[in-house]
Amino acid sequence: MACLCCMEDLDFSILLAIEIMSDYELLYMLREGSKRRRVGTSHKEQRGRCRERVGNSKPKRTKLLNNRNHRSQTTTASTATQKQNHHHFWLVQVVWPLVHMAFFRSISALSRLRSRVGQQSNLADSVRWLQTQSSTNTDLFSELKELVPEYQERVKKLKKEHGNVELGKITVDMVLGGMRGMTALLWLGSAVDPDEGIRFRGMSIPECQKKLPGAFPGGEPLPEAVLWLLLTGKIPSKEQVDSLSQELRSRATIPDYAYKAIDALPVSAHPMTQFTTGVMALQVQSEFQKAYEGGIAKARYWEPTYEDSLNLIARLPAIAAYIYRRKYKDGKIIPLDDSLDYGANYAHMLGFEDPEMLEFMRLYVSIHSDHEGGNVSSHTAHLVASPLSDPYLAFAAALNGLAGPLHGLANQEVLRWIRSIVAEFGTPNISTEQLSDFIYKTLNSGQVVPGYGHGVLRQTDPRYTCQREFALKHLPNDPLFQLVSKIKEVVPPILTKLGKVKNPWPNVDAHSGVLLNYYGLTEENYYTVLFGVARSIGVAPQLIWDRALGMPLERPKSVTLEKLEQLCGKSS
Repeated sequence: MACLCCMEDLDFSILLAIEIMSDYELLYMLREGSKRRRVGTSHKEQRGRCRERVGNSKPKRTKLLNNRNHRSQTTTASTATQKQNHHHFWLVQVVWPLVHMAFFRSISALSRLRSRVGQQSNLADSVRWLQTQSSTNTDLFSELKELVPEYQERVKKLKKEHGNVELGKITVDMVLGGMRGMTALLWLGSAVDPDEGIRFRGMSIPECQKKLPGAFPGGEPLPEAVLWLLLTGKIPSKEQVDSLSQELRSRATIPDYAYKAIDALPVSAHPMTQFTTGVMALQVQSEFQKAYEGGIAKARYWEPTYEDSLNLIARLPAIAAYIYRRKYKDGKIIPLDDSLDYGANYAHMLGFEDPEMLEFMRLYVSIHSDHEGGNVSSHTAHLVASPLSDPYLAFAAALNGLAGPLHGLANQEVLRWIRSIVAEFGTPNISTEQLSDFIYKTLNSGQVVPGYGHGVLRQTDPRYTCQREFALKHLPNDPLFQLVSKIKEVVPPILTKLGKVKNPWPNVDAHSGVLLNYYGLTEENYYTVLFGVARSIGVAPQLIWDRALGMPLERPKSVTLEKLEQLCGKSS
């Protein structure tokens, strides 16, 4: 009660004070609230007095006891009727007005507290619920519309009051080393900690698995739940997720010309080439392009971007499944099932019906959705969208970046490498010594061990860990899974000894191919398309926020080699 009464301007010192506040103090605040309600004090005055009392003059227990003794001496014995009236008075005149007042004030307070929680790492665990409070809106657009003004004010304040704050120094290594370690992007959805791995809006993968709704109790998080979380920063209810699932299904109609554009390519074309072509064909229906040409106000750019983004996300599984069926199967389209969620429908349209495969697809799409903004595909989408290219154009560019061997092709490279081990020895059941010799052979030939190392992480990727847990639950005796487990034991010590990488631990790609192979999706050239479908759920929310926050055209400064040498000469 006391917590809620003062919630509009709470800071963390007050939160801690409330934690240790005595029952007498709570009683005192209730009595004061009763007095204010009886004399007609305004809500604003009540809030100010309540805040002043908590912050400056905490009531003492002795005073309360004296007041109680005084009342006992001056009050006659109460009858049963008087007691009943007394209880009714407390309920109607004190408790309910305070609860009513607190409820509505807490709504705005929660959003303010979210921004403060992220800056208080020592209190993050105890108040993380404040970051991810659920709302009652079942419509994602309405939920987002309420959040946009708050985020706009936060960005405006940062630019006005802290625009000159330095975030770090730029070194020659950063310029020549792919800008690694250079802080230069705003990305709301996720952040990668070198030791803990990815966090989606502050939540680790295990926390997402525990708190986000699944298709059934205890199931893997639904991709729709991840989308809601990344876009709003709030944990959705099952009702909200189901509503979003239905909305995405209603947006999933593919125009015939998109299929015809893909059909214009030879069947032998790489799946990613076909996928990018399909996305570009969908661009014909861009709502942002229509709105921009019609003269929409800049403050509303995010609205047609939202429409494009949800349409894009909704239609990608059907486009991706068509490419798979066209290239590897009979070419027949499997229609969307209106009873299935996003991840399960994707697996269904590919041609898989095993409930375990449907569940794995939910996990796969969720954990591959976002990995902060600096990776190639995410950064590319942000960069291409910065001159106000619509989400289709931006995402098509992101897919082209994802198609690179050093980014999205890694999982298929892992499976091929594992298969080469089996081909070398004729069986996946090999000894540690044999595996060690093969790893040295790979490294001595100038190749890398695929699936190991990461540009940011310095520990085992939690996305690898959750896939391993899934495999232990559903396919513990699969020979390739057992080989993957053995590789994890052998590779890190070798890489550490040779000093080949800063992070010798497995990343997400070290495991996904084996799981897909187990459930029958054996065409490794297609794996990057799966990655692309998943990445849309992380990229699209940021594109929406880029427009809502008025992010400018991205234009970093470059330097010539001669200028770099000149600058280095001056510094020495």
